[in-house]
Amino acid sequence: MIVVCGEALFDVFSDGETPGGYALSARIGGSPFNLAVGLARLGAAPLFFGGLSNDMFGRKLTAALQSEGVDTSAAPRPAASTALVTVDVDANGTPTYTLYGSATAEREVTPADLAQLPLDAAAIHVGSYCMAVEPVASTLKALVTRQQGRSLIAFDPNVRLTIQPDRSVWTDAISWMLPVTDLLKISDEDIQLVYPGLTPQAFIDLALGAGVALVVVTRGGDGVLAATRAVGSLALPAQKVTVVDTVGAGDTFQAALLSHLSRQGLLTRSGLETANRPALLTALHFASRTAAITCSRRGADMPTLEEVPDHD
Repeated sequence: MIVVCGEALFDVFSDGETPGGYALSARIGGSPFNLAVGLARLGAAPLFFGGLSNDMFGRKLTAALQSEGVDTSAAPRPAASTALVTVDVDANGTPTYTLYGSATAEREVTPADLAQLPLDAAAIHVGSYCMAVEPVASTLKALVTRQQGRSLIAFDPNVRLTIQPDRSVWTDAISWMLPVTDLLKISDEDIQLVYPGLTPQAFIDLALGAGVALVVVTRGGDGVLAATRAVGSLALPAQKVTVVDTVGAGDTFQAALLSHLSRQGLLTRSGLETANRPALLTALHFASRTAAITCSRRGADMPTLEEVPDHD
């Protein structure tokens, strides 16, 4: 079982201007929500741990997760509304996110809710802005502390300065997570947002030095960099694809990486530390191919395992 922690919300897109404003399309989303769905579509067994409202949006999110085969039995149900996030996509398909709402359901997750989570989960994934807002951030840190050494700890910062504009909160969260993280996935854009001027390789060296077993840096059209202490650095070119937008690409990459490692018996700290170069390259290639499919579609529409060429 892979436990995915964080936000489920609605992404609101513009379908064009009208005489009086905009035609809007509201779609289920949120980075951890997307990750959980991606894992299920790729044949993994995800459990979602995030605040789900009982409002009409929360009911839809819950139903959508369950229809995909995601276990929602441990998800807290706070008396709060669902967060809404507008997605403004530029000419290159790059999204900008703006959050509407505060004290929303994804934030209202407390340490008491951790009792619903099993101790024997294979992996715990945390990340995105739920690591940068309270009280959920402290709750997730408590979960990581509880599960370190029991479960593989995966982390994707997925920095959103439009939601949490204080960079120090992000740097503090990342600094806290690095020594307790086994698998770290981060984009080069996130590195620049939090550590301006730091190169991807310098960040990789920083993360490995702090104790991360596998560090992966996604770089959009420039491909992927990764490293472990045993294997050293790995570099992959970007997959060629006609980009519609990049919404959900990073979530798809992480879902594909986690699911592949799970199928290969490598989703443990020791598995990552002892994996050889061919095994890691195969995992990264699979994740890149899978993410490229999402980029060819509008929104976070993750593929199934059968849709991925040469799937494992």
